[in-house]
Amino acid sequence: QVQLVESGGGLVQAGGSLRLSCAASGGTFSVMGWFRQAPGKEREFVATIGWSISNRLYADSVKGRFTISRDTAKNTVYLEMNRLKSEDTAVYYCAVGGSIRVAPSAYDYWGQGTQVTVSS
Repeated sequence: QVQLVESGGGLVQAGGSLRLSCAASGGTFSVMGWFRQAPGKEREFVATIGWSISNRLYADSVKGRFTISRDTAKNTVYLEMNRLKSEDTAVYYCAVGGSIRVAPSAYDYWGQGTQVTVSS
């Protein structure tokens, strides 16, 4: 049974940083990614990573501020978020799948989400 458990969310002031973690169990996955969903909005792509660190993709809105990485030995993906803005406030979801894609439908399993709130 596949399980994805996110952690690291919280309340932070604008300009601050947070680091999200997502530990996967029940399988190994070629692609691990992060999405987010703000109240009243659709779930949107944030970042995704393949086996190689060179195989990463970011949403334009987070490029240069967020960094995705993974520890294959721990089957864990991370999202380092810097220079946070109020518009980054959302529930952040971890997802795993088989290809580097931005569409949520390309991902097979999802975590329950962790809340990130950025106060201005």
